Amino acid sequence: MREPEAAEPDYWTFVDHAVRSVSETLPEVDPDAMRLVMTLHRATDLLSYDLHARLGEIKLNESAQLSSTGLRLLLVLSAAGPLELRRVAALSGMSRAAVSAAVENLAANGLVGKEPSQEDRRTVLLQLTPEGQETFARCFAAYNAGEQHWAATLTAEERGQLVGLLTKLMQTQDVQRRA
Repeated sequence: MREPEAAEPDYWTFVDHAVRSVSETLPEVDPDAMRLVMTLHRATDLLSYDLHARLGEIKLNESAQLSSTGLRLLLVLSAAGPLELRRVAALSGMSRAAVSAAVENLAANGLVGKEPSQEDRRTVLLQLTPEGQETFARCFAAYNAGEQHWAATLTAEERGQLVGLLTKLMQTQDVQRRA
């Protein structure tokens, strides 16, 4: 008689095993830090994949859809534009090269316009076109429905605590990078 197959371990069982195994093999490893980062990776991956899938259902036209990168840039320009490319990069947390490539795509789809700055004609300002504003409003509403889905898992107090803790992690790293 054949033995029933054991169920494959879930992700959290794997994390427990990985932390235990690595800690035994490499005693200098901090198991709490390892567990924290593995959990953050998993959470951000799941959240990103889910929100990206929701966004993927939204078409700009027959041949194009708005990427999560594009939506992030539309958000920055909607909230703070018109802006120079370097400011868009800083506010979006993206490299100038990545912003430049994404802006070319958004401009080709008529969502972002480029105009010379009145103060320095060598500087180009990026801004949403009317079509870009309409697209942002339509797409962000759908995207935010996904954000609401994820946020609903936590109480208002827990959301505030999580945002505070993540902000603390990011600010500490920003300070260390500048030093």
